Amino acid sequence: MSSVTKLSSPPDAEGMPRSHGLGPRVAAVLVFGSSAAVLVVEIVALRLLAPYLGLTLETSTMVIGIALTAIALGSWLGGRIADQVDPRRLIGPSLGMSGVVVALTPAALRATAEWAPAMLLLIATTAILVPGALLAAVTPIVTKLRLTSLAETGAVVGRLSGVGTAGAIVGTVLTGFVLVSRLPVSGILIGLGTLLVIGSALVEWRRRGRSGAPALTLLVVAGGLATTVAPGGCDTETKYHCARVVADPHRDGGRTLVLDGLRHSYVDIDDPTFLKFGYVRAIASVVDTAFPEGEPLAAHHLGGGGLTLPRYLAATRPGTRSLVSEIDGGLVGINRDHLGLGPQAGIDMRVEDGRLGLRRLGAGSHDLVVGDAFGGVSVPWHLTTVEAMTDVRRVLKTDGLYVANLIDHGRMAFARAEVATLGETFEHVAVLGEPADIGLDPTATAEGGNLVVLASDRPVDLHATQKALDARKTGWKIATGDDVTSWTGDAHILTDDYAPVDQLLQPSSPRSGR
Repeated sequence: MSSVTKLSSPPDAEGMPRSHGLGPRVAAVLVFGSSAAVLVVEIVALRLLAPYLGLTLETSTMVIGIALTAIALGSWLGGRIADQVDPRRLIGPSLGMSGVVVALTPAALRATAEWAPAMLLLIATTAILVPGALLAAVTPIVTKLRLTSLAETGAVVGRLSGVGTAGAIVGTVLTGFVLVSRLPVSGILIGLGTLLVIGSALVEWRRRGRSGAPALTLLVVAGGLATTVAPGGCDTETKYHCARVVADPHRDGGRTLVLDGLRHSYVDIDDPTFLKFGYVRAIASVVDTAFPEGEPLAAHHLGGGGLTLPRYLAATRPGTRSLVSEIDGGLVGINRDHLGLGPQAGIDMRVEDGRLGLRRLGAGSHDLVVGDAFGGVSVPWHLTTVEAMTDVRRVLKTDGLYVANLIDHGRMAFARAEVATLGETFEHVAVLGEPADIGLDPTATAEGGNLVVLASDRPVDLHATQKALDARKTGWKIATGDDVTSWTGDAHILTDDYAPVDQLLQPSSPRSGR
């Protein structure tokens, strides 16, 4: 008698064991594909939510947490139900229904964000949790079908677990390195939904010779059509942003670059000396008064956006060399195709991380470094620390300047921490902003918004800077010395080891502009 113990597995109506028709290759494809799909949904959902919730640590943590909850819930329920129902009846519906939800997600999230923002978190949770759980359930269901002998339990479970992990890895890498850079997020999700419905149809056809794919296909098509009319569309989807260029009805050459729903740059393609945003006028006032009029500069820009300031420097200081570190290569094309950037001398865009770009620059090589890199309304944390500022100081000449745009609200905890951090690095630090926001008007309530911080190792003529601010009608004032010390108070110094920028920052709303 054989020593191998068979698992109890009731035969179907035709007397065939439940594993019949589901060979090891089919099982591997199902587990691999469903696991990959979960990670595709997770990564793309984060990009869909970024325009409305911001690309912050909290948003990323929330999406990852929901996805992990979906995997845990689906694995548990899938295994439990597979013990009570013929597992072959579960695979097709799991794939098909998840495909429909995935395809409907772009339209549902964007419509909710525009028309019922209070419901956004609930809809987002549902859009990730439901397909994630259905897809995660496929692995225990398939495992149940493949387990026919106790002697093979370890091998079957281990093999399918490994295949599922490999699928998750491929889904992550494929989405991050290939899909997002080549397809709009709505296209990725509609395409994935279509593949899942096709998979459902094949499984059901194999099982019983027919399927409910036509009805599911109609729902996927409906999701695609809804996406075309849902609000929140983009002119261009880059690797990092949903980008739109909005024409100014009051100026023929005026263009606003909107990234993830936030106004990042205003450019007048006919007159680069026209500066609309207050913080840009403040930075220009600092530069105009800190260096002799018309003198060409060697400038490095952390973050590019619409290249408003590099264009201004090229127009007002002929011969200026502006090197721009911009992580989003898609913005290069937007500047060229939609914002009138020609092959004018003096502006060189490099697609690179700003911190890494700093490392490539020689010591004492630049007159000016401008910090204007943002992910949503937050400065990337690794560009805020003592170590990053030390590298900025290394790059600057002895009379060079660092000028940065900051955004904060409420207690201004992040802005205070960043100014305190600059005080650890540079000899002279000044803050420009609305008087109430920088502690110069204690009778008024601070509202927050844009601030500009100036740091250098040589004194700057701030009286001349104030006159320039007044001439540009910014309404901004300058805090220096004891006023800055009092304003920063006991703010934490940001380091590479401790820089909780996302927790310190308090945006006014997910839709606030710059």
